[in-house]
Amino acid sequence: MSVRIHDDRFRQVIGDAVSLERLGTGFEFTEGPIWHPHEKHLTFSDMPGDHMRRWYPDGRIETYRKPSNMANGSTYDAEGRMLSCEHATSRVVREEADGSLTVIASHYDGKELNSPNDIVVRKDSCIYFTDPTFGRMDYYGIERATELGYQGVYCVDPDGGGITCLADDFEQPNGLCFSLDHRTLFVNDTVRKHIRVFHLAEDGTASEGAVWVDVTGEGEGHPDGMKIDSLGNLYCTGPGGVHVFLPDKTLLGVILMQEFTANFTWGGGDLKEMVFTSSTSLYRMRTKTPGLALF
Repeated sequence: MSVRIHDDRFRQVIGDAVSLERLGTGFEFTEGPIWHPHEKHLTFSDMPGDHMRRWYPDGRIETYRKPSNMANGSTYDAEGRMLSCEHATSRVVREEADGSLTVIASHYDGKELNSPNDIVVRKDSCIYFTDPTFGRMDYYGIERATELGYQGVYCVDPDGGGITCLADDFEQPNGLCFSLDHRTLFVNDTVRKHIRVFHLAEDGTASEGAVWVDVTGEGEGHPDGMKIDSLGNLYCTGPGGVHVFLPDKTLLGVILMQEFTANFTWGGGDLKEMVFTSSTSLYRMRTKTPGLALF
C-alpha cells in the first residue's frame, strides 16, 4: 500500500495511490532538497558524507559542494542565492554569485548557535531558521558542547545585520514553513512530535506559538521536513512517511515511504513532482497538487 487515506479529500490532493521512483541511492543520510525553478535541478545534502549533490532531469547526479560543512537544510532567496544551514560550523551561510560564502548568522547574544537545521525566507526577505542540537551529535554533525542553554527559532535580517530569537521553549525545533500569506509560521518539534503555529507581525516578530497538531501514527519517522503546497495544505514527515493536513488541521492521509524520510520538496516543470530525501536514497512521485516555487 502506497498511501494511508484518512479523509477522502486526500484523493483530490494526492491521488488514489502513488508510485515511487528511485532517482539515486548509496548515500549516507540525505536531507535539505531544493528545486531551482529556472535552471531545473535539485540540490540535496548528505550530512554524514559532508557532501552536497545536484540531480538533473537527465538522471545525472554530480557533486555540488564537498566538503559542505555538513550542510543540512537549504533554500533560495528572492535573488536565487542559496542559503544553507551548516551543522559542522553552527552557521547560516549564503552563496554569492561568484561562489563565495557570506555568513548570515553564527552567534546569538554572544554565544555560538547550536546547529542551524532548516531555513525559509519570507517575502520581505527576512530569513527564519531553527536551531536544534542535532549537529552537535556524532554522525549527523560534530560532537561538541553547546554554548546556548536552549534550542530556539530565529529571524535574521537578509544582510545578517540583526538576529532575533522568536521562541526558546522547544525541545528540538526542526522543520518550518509559512502559510500562503506569510503571516503565519509553522514550526515542528521532533522530540515532542507536534507542530506549533506562530502569528508573524509586520516587523517579523512572532507571537502565540500554540500546538497546531500532533504528528503521530504507525511506522518509523518523526516531524522533520515540512512544507505547504499551492493550496495551503501542510505536509510534514512523521511516522510511516509524509503526513498531509488541510489548513483546518484535518489529517488527509499519509504518503507511505520505503525508507526513513527526513525531507521533501516539489520539482519538475509543473511543480507536481514530489522528491523525497529518504536516508540512503532519493525518490520521486507525481501528485495532483503543485507545490510552491522558492523564488
